[in-house]
Amino acid sequence: MNRVHFLFELLLRILGFHLVRSQIKNPGNPITLTYSVTSACQSRCKTCNIGRKYQEYPERRKKDLNLDEIHRIFRSLGHVYFFNISGGEPFLRGDLPDIIDLACKHLKPKIIHIPTNAIASEAIAGMTRRCLEIIRRHDPQLPLTVKPSIDGVGEVHDEIRGVKGNFRQLEKTIGHLKEIEREYDNFHLELGTVVSRFNIDYLSEIEDYVHSLGVQSYRNEIAENRTEFFNLQDDISPDPDTYERLIEEFSAKIRRNIKRKRQLTRLSEAIRLIYYDLAIKILKERRQVIPCYAGISNVHINYDGEVWPCCVLGYSKPMGSLRDEGYNFQKVWYSEQANRVRKYIKERNCACPLANQAYSNILCSPAYLLKGIKNLIVFSGRG
Repeated sequence: MNRVHFLFELLLRILGFHLVRSQIKNPGNPITLTYSVTSACQSRCKTCNIGRKYQEYPERRKKDLNLDEIHRIFRSLGHVYFFNISGGEPFLRGDLPDIIDLACKHLKPKIIHIPTNAIASEAIAGMTRRCLEIIRRHDPQLPLTVKPSIDGVGEVHDEIRGVKGNFRQLEKTIGHLKEIEREYDNFHLELGTVVSRFNIDYLSEIEDYVHSLGVQSYRNEIAENRTEFFNLQDDISPDPDTYERLIEEFSAKIRRNIKRKRQLTRLSEAIRLIYYDLAIKILKERRQVIPCYAGISNVHINYDGEVWPCCVLGYSKPMGSLRDEGYNFQKVWYSEQANRVRKYIKERNCACPLANQAYSNILCSPAYLLKGIKNLIVFSGRG
């Protein structure tokens, strides 16, 4: 019954987003919150300059929101469905479990997701366990996913991520998280790859390695130029035709293997197949293939309290500052500045294959959502 209630409530929220985009009603709460908990990162990735920026300006970390500030923001924000933690490297915050505790109290999400560069393997394992114990006190059924990044196997990974020995630490982290997955029914290990021009020749090797580990969930996203990454001038993305060829091969493997996956993984894989088709069209046509609901269905809070519609527009199109508005999310969310950003997106002035936003756009598009349901039924072999 709880699941039925959740789906019904989510459907009503999605219907409301259509009215918001048509400017018939004011936006309610977003369903997805991404929060970059810190500006700090040990990586020096070829596809992202956050780590380099932090190395050049270590004082940036002093601008991270503290727990009291986070408490006030979450309390003013209220219920969301999907809580994505981002960074920098999230596990560099020793109080990450406390942030999870505040999220469970005030945001009451239905899914929590944390990516990691997997460098600090012991700290990642320890904090993941602490997070799970906190979640267990609030809602034992609430899923937590931790996603280590894998951009190559062995030295290729270290070269792209910019840290010698990163792959060795990745293997340790995966081993720890697989052990945790055996202990906690609500914990999910996932691996993710950023597909760039630096690893397009190694994707099959990466995927074979992931499958050899017995990891059920594996996703990839195309490398993007984002204001968040300070990489707007960097040549990092593969050309659309090459990406299409690679993704067609990857999608075929998903369709063959989806029925062997757990229920939650099957659902995400079914939607992911739709995302890959969309990403190719967006890259080729350079337009919003389906309406984008960034700043309506989704919101991004940066480490310093600035509110963004998404991490791609980020610094170039902020919706306001929570520190300037007394940590009152609603004041920023309903501001004139936020409305101008929504208008900019609605007028299709931007187009990107950002996965996090694309999944919400799919949920908000009846035609594409039905395709996802069809994928789930057909490829999982269930009536």
